[in-house]
Amino acid sequence: MPQQEGMIGIQGWWVILLVLGIVLAIVFIILTPWRISNLSSHPRPVQNYAEAMQRIDRFRAQEPSDMNPVCQLQLMTHDEKVDRAIVLVHGYTNCPQQFHELGQRFYDLNYNVLIAPLPYHGLSDRMTEAHAQLKAEELAAYADEMVDIAQGLGDQVIVMGISAGGVTTAWAAQNRNDIDLAVVISPAFGYKQVPTPLTAAAMNIYMFLPDSFAWWDSVLQAEAPPPYAYPRYSTHALVQPLRVGFATQADARRVQPAAKKILIVFNANDDSINNALTSHVVNVWKAHGANLTTYEFEASLNLPHDLIDPTQPDQQIDVVYPRLIDLID
Repeated sequence: MPQQEGMIGIQGWWVILLVLGIVLAIVFIILTPWRISNLSSHPRPVQNYAEAMQRIDRFRAQEPSDMNPVCQLQLMTHDEKVDRAIVLVHGYTNCPQQFHELGQRFYDLNYNVLIAPLPYHGLSDRMTEAHAQLKAEELAAYADEMVDIAQGLGDQVIVMGISAGGVTTAWAAQNRNDIDLAVVISPAFGYKQVPTPLTAAAMNIYMFLPDSFAWWDSVLQAEAPPPYAYPRYSTHALVQPLRVGFATQADARRVQPAAKKILIVFNANDDSINNALTSHVVNVWKAHGANLTTYEFEASLNLPHDLIDPTQPDQQIDVVYPRLIDLID
């Protein structure tokens, strides 16, 4: 009888170990970023200014007919290829108008300036649900297209993006060796509301769950500024920049970034994105010997997450714009 009880005990331990193994496997799967291996770069750079104009015309022809006019592709050009071209990449739910005023300042400094809407962005119907269709693959393809076009606009190519546009710029910096300077502002490698170790898990879970929409501003709701941006976000779309970010990190652990120089801009007062995750990416890039510098807008400035759009409350473009231009120019 004791021998039988011993056998039952051994079997029990095997069951416990099996259950524990299954639990650990599930935890590992949940904590491992899903669907990031298929984000690859496919460069097709233009050869001259005329070809750049052709690609821009093609992009414009594919824009939906119900675009808000201020959200259509904006090109500020000196009608020829110049020394420097800058691509400005707006954030999720915003549109090219976010960067219009800063773009004008670069144009006045003799840059050619390209600001194109992200996929499904800039529609006149601010309550549209179209942006829920956004995919990380489309952000990567968008980045390739903008860098391709910029080769015909300037001898030196600079790409600057904020938030989702920032992580898209970071992906381009990792993959494109024809970027002279990538300026990555408050990139959405993770969100402040999610603990750093759980970022991948949150991304995976939200991709699995049904999509839902939420207000950026629960008080103002549909009246939240700016008037050309979408006042709601899609949970499915919100995780797509995270996929881009994890793909960038995975590549960064293997090889150094391709861009000639990278500038990471932090906002110490940022209440939306996870600066710790951005710092981790910085450290990985530095470990590979990347030509990388960082700059931080101090917390005492009380800057909002969107420190670019002039229509945002608490905006201080009189401080932000000159510093960004000095860092670049």
